[in-house]
Amino acid sequence: MGTQGGEMGIPLLEEQEEAVPDRITHMLVLSAFFAVCGSYVFGNAVSYSSPAESGIMDELSLSLAEYSVFGSLLTVGGLLGALCSGKIADLIGRRGAMWVTDVSGIIGWCAIFLSESAWSLDLGRLLLGFGVGLASYVVPVYVAEVTPKNLRGGFVSLCMLVIAGGMSMTYIIGSVVNWRLLACLGIIPCLLQLVGLFLIPESPRWLAKVGREKDMKAALQRLRGKNADVSRETSEIEGYIETLQQVSEHGIFHTFQRKYAQALTVGLGLMVFQQLGGLNAYGFYMSSILERAGASSTAGSITAAIVKLAANIVAVFLMDKFGRRPLLLVSASGACLAGFLIGLSFLLQDYHQSTDVVSTLTFVGIVVFSGFFAMGLGGIPWIIMAEIFPMNVKGPAGSLVNLVSWSGSWLVAYTFNYFFEWSSAGVFFAFSGICCSAVLFIAKRVPETKGRTLEEIEASMTS
Repeated sequence: MGTQGGEMGIPLLEEQEEAVPDRITHMLVLSAFFAVCGSYVFGNAVSYSSPAESGIMDELSLSLAEYSVFGSLLTVGGLLGALCSGKIADLIGRRGAMWVTDVSGIIGWCAIFLSESAWSLDLGRLLLGFGVGLASYVVPVYVAEVTPKNLRGGFVSLCMLVIAGGMSMTYIIGSVVNWRLLACLGIIPCLLQLVGLFLIPESPRWLAKVGREKDMKAALQRLRGKNADVSRETSEIEGYIETLQQVSEHGIFHTFQRKYAQALTVGLGLMVFQQLGGLNAYGFYMSSILERAGASSTAGSITAAIVKLAANIVAVFLMDKFGRRPLLLVSASGACLAGFLIGLSFLLQDYHQSTDVVSTLTFVGIVVFSGFFAMGLGGIPWIIMAEIFPMNVKGPAGSLVNLVSWSGSWLVAYTFNYFFEWSSAGVFFAFSGICCSAVLFIAKRVPETKGRTLEEIEASMTS
């Protein structure tokens, strides 16, 4: 990560050197690194069901319906995690919430690894889903809250990059190892984060929110460097928290006040388009889609994984240069094209056209979707969600947005096979149309947050 900072033209500071609050420090890099281990677990869990499908079904003699239940239980667990994500993160802090995700993830992976029947497999998947449902909220929130404004986009987009890395590594490793070993390997990033969280500070903004001013200043000093002047940033945080304390917190229904309408519309809208645009259909059932078209599932999955990883790397460097909106617009447009190409390929298949044409169009569509979706719609909605909600409603609003995301995730994961059997072409034309609608929504409703402090963004969204 130090090399990455150098490539961006931002020097990595030693603690004894005079630091500037908007520069990268070792503690900031370390904090981001251990936080995004949770993002790796997310990517690993989401993509596990694809390479493990044939192995689990053969060894445990599961039917397609039983395996579909196993696959969709991740999203059921995610729903449960989403429901309480904001409350847990507000109650025990951002680090405490990440510890909960690690414990849940370790138990879940162990249950899958030791499974001899469907019930233990399902229990492990459910626990794993709970952990990643909680992580999907708390990891980007923590990274956004510890990072200076001019670096926040790049650092929070590391969540996208690491999720893609987790998915890519799972596809690649899963093609050469059996499903039990693949589950065992999933424990490693959970353990790494569990230990690493002891070495990094709590979010200064959360510490200020719960009245721990001394701890907040100490945490901010550790993050910005021993000799950095953090007085201005401290004053901004304290002043904003004091303003928010004049407004009582009434839970999730408080977020439906008119002054939060813009933030809710943006947060919920982006999550709806992200999920209904087909994310889990491509992620969970990529092998089935490629095989139906007569293409190689192994070659397609590995190529898509590599392209997805490359697109996320590009997004990290472009995020704070061009902003969130341009990347979202390009991403949604590319996803629209990908859905159209795959829909067209299956339409040609229905009319008994050349198998080579069908397989090539599907392969290209999968790769196009993987690249374009990864660089924007795949992760930027989580970045914006971490930026736009005021501290006094961030917990309940974040839980609501997270809940909507996981609800859409479950809906697509559970229903895709049925729609795919009913109309292979139609389901992808529908995904294409939804992504086209996302382009219009982003152009009309989504604000640019690049280069602004969290306090400035939150104030503008509620004005």
